[in-house]
Amino acid sequence: MARLRKGFPHIFLMGYLLVILFPFLFVVFSSLKKDNNEIALHPFGLPKEFAFNNYVEAWVNAKISTYFVNSLYISILSAVVSILIGAMFAFAVTRMRHGKWNTIFFSLILVGMLIPNNALMLPIYTLVRKMHILNTHLALIIPYIANAIPFTIIILAAFMRSLPVEIEEAAVIDGLRSPGIFARIVVPLTVPAMVTVFIINFLGNWNEFLLANYFLSDDNLRTLPVGMVQFRDQYQINYAQMSAGIVYSVLPVLIMYAILQEKIIEGVTAGGVKG
Repeated sequence: MARLRKGFPHIFLMGYLLVILFPFLFVVFSSLKKDNNEIALHPFGLPKEFAFNNYVEAWVNAKISTYFVNSLYISILSAVVSILIGAMFAFAVTRMRHGKWNTIFFSLILVGMLIPNNALMLPIYTLVRKMHILNTHLALIIPYIANAIPFTIIILAAFMRSLPVEIEEAAVIDGLRSPGIFARIVVPLTVPAMVTVFIINFLGNWNEFLLANYFLSDDNLRTLPVGMVQFRDQYQINYAQMSAGIVYSVLPVLIMYAILQEKIIEGVTAGGVKG
């Protein structure tokens, strides 16, 4: 009975893992099947013959390569810039003494998180049109950066508050000023939190659909989520190629988690521990 109690959590977690992975495995198997008939007759079975040409057809003929590259560089650039701006602001608020102004600035950042993104759709469109960047990638990059800054500042500020003050005092004795302390001491120590924030911001930018759908009309500028909708309309008969396109959209996220998983765990846990 004791062994059963100890093993029950593992059994429950394994079952939960299967439920989570099942939709993805279904898409992967479908992307490797020959045609729609095989998918309809054996929807949950392994492919009889692995049709890897579905990935080639989706990448080349369906312009998945163009959408993929657009999404990748927009998402990475927006996430990196938002971290740079957020880290500097978080350093100024938490590690520099400005009295009541720190509280005021931080409160304004919190207010920015309370406004729903959909409520800002019309103001953002108006600003983008007046800046004459509509139907360019800047129409997405600038709103993505602005949208991510409040969350980035709050997470990085919480992490920076846990850093020992003695480190900065020693740096000041060695002759470093605020820019040097930020670049040489705070940034290296905050890397785990930055990686975690980068992943979250990247995922938000990568999966964003609404702004990308309305602000970009040129097909060569579209991102992957918008391109997948068009792919479905044009190739709705070939579900195997559609599944291959979905796998392409998931692949960068899986690779990123596999490479940075240790840093992500450090960023989630270290901020709650006082140094």
